[in-house]
Amino acid sequence: MKKSFKLVFVLFIVSSMYVNAQNYEANWESLDSRPVPEWFADARFGIFIHWGVYSVPAWAPTNLESGQTIYQKYSEWYWKRLMDPKNEYFRPHHEAMYGSGFKYQDFATDFDATYFDADQWADLFKRSGAKYIVLTSKHHDGFTLWPSRESWNWNSVDIGPHRDICGELNSAIRAKGLHMGFYYSLYEWFNPLYKDNLEKYVDTHMIPQIKDLVTRYEPDLLWTDGEWDHNSDKWKSEEILAWLYNESPVKEKIAVNDRWGKETRSNHGGYYTTEYDLVHSGEGIDDAVSHPWEECRGIGGSFGWNRTESLEDYSTSEEIIHILIEKVSAGGNLLLNVGPTADGHIPVIMQQRLMDIGDWLKVNGEAIYETRVWDNNPSLKKVDKIFFTTKGSDLYVIVTKWHKQIVIPQLSKAKSVTLLGSDLKVNHKFSGSKLTIQAPDVNPGNIPCNHAWVYKIENAL
Repeated sequence: MKKSFKLVFVLFIVSSMYVNAQNYEANWESLDSRPVPEWFADARFGIFIHWGVYSVPAWAPTNLESGQTIYQKYSEWYWKRLMDPKNEYFRPHHEAMYGSGFKYQDFATDFDATYFDADQWADLFKRSGAKYIVLTSKHHDGFTLWPSRESWNWNSVDIGPHRDICGELNSAIRAKGLHMGFYYSLYEWFNPLYKDNLEKYVDTHMIPQIKDLVTRYEPDLLWTDGEWDHNSDKWKSEEILAWLYNESPVKEKIAVNDRWGKETRSNHGGYYTTEYDLVHSGEGIDDAVSHPWEECRGIGGSFGWNRTESLEDYSTSEEIIHILIEKVSAGGNLLLNVGPTADGHIPVIMQQRLMDIGDWLKVNGEAIYETRVWDNNPSLKKVDKIFFTTKGSDLYVIVTKWHKQIVIPQLSKAKSVTLLGSDLKVNHKFSGSKLTIQAPDVNPGNIPCNHAWVYKIENAL
């Protein structure tokens, strides 16, 4: 063994020991110093899955009235809206459909997952080009998709499907080489313990449940939510994260978000989150480029399956691909939601959207995965519809509108300029510190893809 190799090997072992020995204290200053795992920033595209008892009634209004927000469209909030005396929509609908004596809990037996096939779901997600999956292990109704002893007779093994949904999908997703994560709601709307004794709820219900979920399935990501009722100290979030980072079986790989208390979004935790471009009924995040972040949204207006949504309520494949491009070029990820039906079908229109995204990524994925923001990104008007990503010394120019000519400032060199997925020659020239790209002549027979196109400028940076 050469001395130089021995030295490198020793340094690697020492650095690995240092990383493994890193101890994070249960305070935000220490916890926030932990880097977001690199795999998360490399992945760029993930699939969110909202599936549970709420998938049985699968209903929410689709038209917003003055003063209402996108949140009113969420069918997964059925129970909460049903119990709200001020809500004029849900109670009349519910009683007309199911009768006045029918309770939300009665839906659980019809959440049967008869046609749920974890391998089929995993295959679809793989073909979509997604790199990570986030399943709702427990939403705000408290129903868990694994046999949680803290949710006795209110989980998918004790009632309904009588199946460990989390376990089945976890195995299938990992078999496809994808990252697996779980959504977990900190609060539960109608849990008596939560309503009467928050500290006891956190100590004897929430924390044991989180630890069970993490140790049982060893996820790559934990996506918390429902944090807004209390500050993070009441949730004991710093203690939970210290355990995750120091003691849990996933301490070196797990990514977490920023939903750990009503003061933590865009301030503490792991990566920052937006939802339909909102932080929480407010503006988008300001430092999106400097800190890892993720936009989540549904293909329709609801996260849970909403049987009343029509074609007009769904984003087109082109719109979703453009959203993905916009988020990634700004340094973010896109977590795109699907809402399966109660029997385990992913609606065909959602499957079609995912397949279209996958077809586009087959051609242009290298401009999305493992890319970073271009520091010299020029200020362009939205109407220009030109976006940039980088990987190493290569620059990718992504256009969501076909331009016959593109002028890029602050560039003075390139080994080559190509159109991804095409053998057509791309004419280009430099003038001072500007690069001008002349689009090749394309037609329906030789255009490489639909919806958006990518020029790769090799060795430009």
